[in-house]
Formats: sequence, C-alpha cells, structure tokens
Amino acid sequence: MENEKPQAVPGGGGCLGGVVRVPVKVVAVLVVLPVRVVWDLVAACARGLGRHVLAPLGNGLGWVLVRLWRYVLKPLVLVVFYWPWVGMWRYLVAPVGSAVYRYLLRPLGMGAAWVVLAVGRYVLAPLGAGLGWVVRDLVAPPLAWVYRRVLTPLGHGVRWLVRGACLLVFVWPWVGLWRYVLAPVGRGVAWVVVHGVVPPLVFLVREVLAPAWHLAGRITRALGRGLRWLWRGCVARPLAWVHRRVATPVGHALREVWRISRAAVREARAEVRRALFGSPVGEPARSRARTLGSTTAADAAPAAEISPPRRRG
Repeated sequence: MENEKPQAVPGGGGCLGGVVRVPVKVVAVLVVLPVRVVWDLVAACARGLGRHVLAPLGNGLGWVLVRLWRYVLKPLVLVVFYWPWVGMWRYLVAPVGSAVYRYLLRPLGMGAAWVVLAVGRYVLAPLGAGLGWVVRDLVAPPLAWVYRRVLTPLGHGVRWLVRGACLLVFVWPWVGLWRYVLAPVGRGVAWVVVHGVVPPLVFLVREVLAPAWHLAGRITRALGRGLRWLWRGCVARPLAWVHRRVATPVGHALREVWRISRAAVREARAEVRRALFGSPVGEPARSRARTLGSTTAADAAPAAEISPPRRRG
C-alpha cells in the first residue's frame, strides 16, 4: 500500500484554484444558470410555436392562396384582360386591316408604281438622253480645249511660282543660318565644353566628390552600428527581459485562472443539473460530503507534488 502513488485530483489548482473556483461557481449559479434556463425555455417555446402553429398556418394559407389564384384570379384575368383583346384582334382588327390592304392600299400602291414607271420611261429617259447629247457634243469639247490650252499651262506656272517662293522664304534662309551660323557656333561650344568644362568636372568628381562620398559612407555605417547597438542595449534586451521575466509568468497565471474558471463553471453546471434532474443512469454516485468550494471528496487525500520513493525488497 505504501508503494502506490496517490491519484491526482481533477480540476486542482492549489490555493489559487480554490480562491478562483468559489466566486466563479457563485456567479455561475446566480447569474449564468437563470439566463441559460430562460434561454432554453424561450428556445423550446419558439420551436413548439413554429412546429405546431406557424407551419400548419403557413401550409393552410398557401393552400388557400393557390386555390384562390387557380379558381378565381386566373379566370378573372383571362376574362378581363386577355379574351376581349384576343377577340377584338381576331374578329375586328385583323379582318378590317386585311380588307383595307387588299381593296385600298394594294391598288393604290400598284397605281403609284405604274405612274412612276411610266414617267421614268416616257419622260425622264428621253430628257436624260437629250441632256447627255448636249453635254457630250456641245459642252464637253470647248471645256476640254480650255482645260488643255489654258488651265494646264496656268497651273504649271502657279506651281513653279509657289515652289520658288517657298524655297526663297522657308528653305534657303534656314539652310544658310544652319550652315554658316549654327553649325560653326555649335562646333565651338562643343570644343569649349570638351576641353574646358569636362576636365575640371572630372577632376572635381575624382579628387573631391568620390573621397567625400566614401567618407560619408563610412560615417553612415558607423552611425548605423551605433544606433543598432543603442537599440539592442536600450530597447531590445529590456523588452526581452520584460517578456521573459514579467509577461510570460503573468500570461501563464492568467491562462491558469481561465482554465480553472472554465472547469469551475462546468462543474457548477453539472452539480446544478445533477441537483435538479438527478444523477444520469450509469454514473457512479459521488460522495455527499462535497462542498461548493472544495475540489475533492471528503474521503479523498490531496495529491502529493512529488511521488514517494518505492521501497526495494
């Protein structure tokens, strides 16, 4: 018997568990349980109302609406809005329109077409032929002579004058300006830039700006190393120490309190359900010496933190 290990008590948490468990059970019994009972009653009433009242009422209302549409509204719509218009179209509009087309519009159209054909054949065709003869034999020869002997030489002369004026005003001055002014000036400026400006700039960049740039890079790297050292020493390491020494233990304690609170709420609900409805079939009855704040039965011994060594022999 001495070699047997004592079994751990479920839901144990030491003095912290006892301090947290009692208020949680009291709140669960006085606040959470009545709200849950009221919620369950309201849900049960809503399900019963929907199953035994609203569903039959909806089915009956749907049956009545279907029968009302099928035997009252649909025949009324057909009588009022469909059959009168169908009858009017079939027995009035269609026969009248067919008669008007057959005995009035069709003869008028055929007569208008015959008149147009007759006018075109006996009036417009001879008139067009006469006009064509007049234009071809009387007007075209003089116009061709004028175009060939007068307008063509005049057009060539105007083209030569316009071309010469354009060359004189828009081409030759700009060509002379580029050839005798801009090109020499450009070559001189290029020589001055290549031989008088570029070498000093190259010397300035090579002997002044490049060393200054490298020195600025070294200063920047040194400043970055200093800032990184200050960040590690003043911010990162203190934050790591606070996280390791303060935040982690506090988080573990809060997680333990939350776990104990949830276990206490579940245990309180189970005890209240057992007190109201009795123990379920097949569940062993627990000791009645159990109190609200205790976590073990009256005859249960507390679990030891370290198992006693077994005896040999």
